[in-house]
Amino acid sequence: ECSVVVLNAKIWTGDPSNPWSSALGVKDGLVWEATSEGRVRSCVGASTLVLDAAAGSNGTAAFGIVVPGFIDAHVHMLMGGFGLTAVQLRDAASREEFVARLAQHASSLPPGRWIREGNWDHERWGGLLPDRSWIDAATPHNPVWVRRLDGHMALANSLALRIANVSHHTADIAGGTIVREADGGPTGVLKDNAMRLVADAIPPPTQAEEDQALEAAMAYVSSHGVTSVHHVGWRLGDFDAFGRAHRRGSLKTRIYAAGPLSAWQQVSERIEFSGRGDRFFALGNLKGFSDGSLGSHTAPMFEPYADAPSDSGPPVTSEEALTQWATEADRAGLQVSIHAIGDRANSAVLRVFESVATANGPRDRRFRVEHSQHVRDEDLGRWAAQGVVASMQPYHLLDDGPWAARLLGPHRARRSYQFRSLLDRGTRLAFGSDWFVAPAVPLHGLYAATSRRLRDANGTVWIREEAISVEEALVAYTRDAAYAAFEESFKGVLKPGYVADFAVIDRDIFSVPPEELWHCNVLYTFVDGRLVFEAKRQS
Repeated sequence: ECSVVVLNAKIWTGDPSNPWSSALGVKDGLVWEATSEGRVRSCVGASTLVLDAAAGSNGTAAFGIVVPGFIDAHVHMLMGGFGLTAVQLRDAASREEFVARLAQHASSLPPGRWIREGNWDHERWGGLLPDRSWIDAATPHNPVWVRRLDGHMALANSLALRIANVSHHTADIAGGTIVREADGGPTGVLKDNAMRLVADAIPPPTQAEEDQALEAAMAYVSSHGVTSVHHVGWRLGDFDAFGRAHRRGSLKTRIYAAGPLSAWQQVSERIEFSGRGDRFFALGNLKGFSDGSLGSHTAPMFEPYADAPSDSGPPVTSEEALTQWATEADRAGLQVSIHAIGDRANSAVLRVFESVATANGPRDRRFRVEHSQHVRDEDLGRWAAQGVVASMQPYHLLDDGPWAARLLGPHRARRSYQFRSLLDRGTRLAFGSDWFVAPAVPLHGLYAATSRRLRDANGTVWIREEAISVEEALVAYTRDAAYAAFEESFKGVLKPGYVADFAVIDRDIFSVPPEELWHCNVLYTFVDGRLVFEAKRQS
């Protein structure tokens, strides 16, 4: 008897040998049948959950399509969970609105409680960086440390700076920036490595707070059809939170977790002691940083920024340090992923990977460039030539599109988010969201990758020639995202013996225009054959 069956449906299996089906049967958490509708019907029993697309009202289908569960190949799981209950600044469109939201949030907190997350975007109010003087009066009793949405700079109020002992006398930090006033005092904005000055002064969350954040994060991603995530963490303590949930049996999202590249030895020792994990929680990846972000002007470019002719962007980590860490980590059998936004940073990371492969010899290593965002024409073929995965986040083009040309100039801005160019050269793409930085909503990522249409008043199509098809984008969110984590042998497609992770979507995403993908919704999400999300139906 099957635990779940799907009938009379349009099912994209993701399996190249059998891409389409009308029925699906699930037993013991695995796909049992994904070809024969008759065989699927034969396994329906008294306790089987039946999803029948033909059971809609007024002659309409009950749902549009079934796809393998989305794999979000780049998230910050706990930070995203904490952000769900934090002050929401992402869409604050003016200085006044930014300050008012902080003031309102502060009024709901006891004195001394830190105000964090936020995810503001100064480009929404013209590009002027915020300043502690904006918010001090609104937050006199609460230290503030709110990030820009890209996570590469943050604003502190004066109270937070005092707690962290950041002042006129604080020395600059390699790979980071303390934005200063004319007299040398901090404005409150710190970038990249300098952010540690304040971040290290914040009390760590309790285990209970971490557990609550993880539960909230899993509920959120499940509601958007995400069944697996690649967590790119900045601290090893995240592993403990995932391990606690796994031991309790409460994980409803599969997690492939990365630790900091600089801590490769600790990750290696942990794996040696307790193993790499299993199909629900696994280790083995490491995340390094070559640079920061475009919006923070901390993405190294070969030519200076168009709006800052003396600035071409500083590296966050030297190429020499990345090469040393990556060589040692790779020698230990770990996977290495490095963040690169700017064209100079992407070129440098590919050199690092080439050097590591030469030093350590051939093996199946699946290096990843996280973001692969701005790339020179002469570098586009290097991903495929070196067997490097381009881990990219389509939603980011919606955030960057309105202002990228101002920072890069029109010609260089057209070398942004080059999905089509990379695919045509044989590159494997693994799509994700970068949540908390952007929403973990794969259907919105599909919209961005296929339509390239910005969410501005004019519906501008940005770099149309880099659009890809729905199926190509789905592969990047499923089969090739599984490949990017060495997990393609058991997930990413719907075929017998693979895990029964799938999403049921209200409309047929292959039939609607790309612009309509924004309005499609997930109705059900299954992980390991278990229903983990069901949308509330309107009566």
